[in-house]
Amino acid sequence: MLYIILDLEFNSAYSKHRHKFVNEIIEFGAVKCDEQLNIIETFSELIKPQISKKLNSHVSALTHITLEELKESRNTFSHVISKFRKFLGDGVLLTWSNSDVLVLMENYRYFFGNDKLSFLKYYVNLQKYCERALGYHDKAHQLGLSACAERLGLSFEENSLHRAYNDAELSAACFKALYHSELLEAFLYECNDDFYRRLTFKNYNICDLKDPHVEKKEMYFNCDTCGKRALRRSKWRLKNRSFRAHFRCIRCRRDFEGRIIFKQCYDHVEVIKRIAELPPKDKRRHDETAS
Repeated sequence: MLYIILDLEFNSAYSKHRHKFVNEIIEFGAVKCDEQLNIIETFSELIKPQISKKLNSHVSALTHITLEELKESRNTFSHVISKFRKFLGDGVLLTWSNSDVLVLMENYRYFFGNDKLSFLKYYVNLQKYCERALGYHDKAHQLGLSACAERLGLSFEENSLHRAYNDAELSAACFKALYHSELLEAFLYECNDDFYRRLTFKNYNICDLKDPHVEKKEMYFNCDTCGKRALRRSKWRLKNRSFRAHFRCIRCRRDFEGRIIFKQCYDHVEVIKRIAELPPKDKRRHDETAS
């Protein structure tokens, strides 16, 4: 089985024809790896913008790509995607997070009117795979490519990031360092109808405590100092799409605010808990009420 690691650079472009912004791809970068995860072929192409004649200054500063370079390439999206289809073949596509494959779908839909990438057979979200392989469990912050490389002791030039080929090559190095065939099976998706439903499902926070997907058994907090179960001292309230209540650790004589989010994902509810110190005035008011 061959593995193709893809990275894209894109520009936020306003389409006068569609009356909306489109993440127009301006660069493809990819590497093809054999079963030993050695790079056997590379792919790198710039694309001349067709939706917008302007290049966002932030994108230009981040990637160091100029509009002149893009124009000189004379490549259209149609031309480059045709070449990439041949490069991909029946291999497994991997991208760092699913944002690039969603942008690829967005461009394919804009230029060809099709929501599905007919040439895509198998897909792996490399970011999620690496998080699992490293035992990374910070639900509030996803693992970035450079952070992953640093954890693995991989060398890279900071100023070389945010170019499609360089990022694809670094992603491949992370994949090789963390490769485990059995673990990969859990992240390998066949690109069928269920895959596209899963990919395009928009996660949302549940904001009703009576929602049947809210697990009441999760509505507790342990003290982050001693680890003992804390006592809830106020009713739950909703703020910024998270449920919040005041807690006290009897053992530590410490008050804090527990915040819990129930995020509805495609096939499960993700529970995210955080602890925040109570502001002094809230703490005094709370103590006065309790007494």
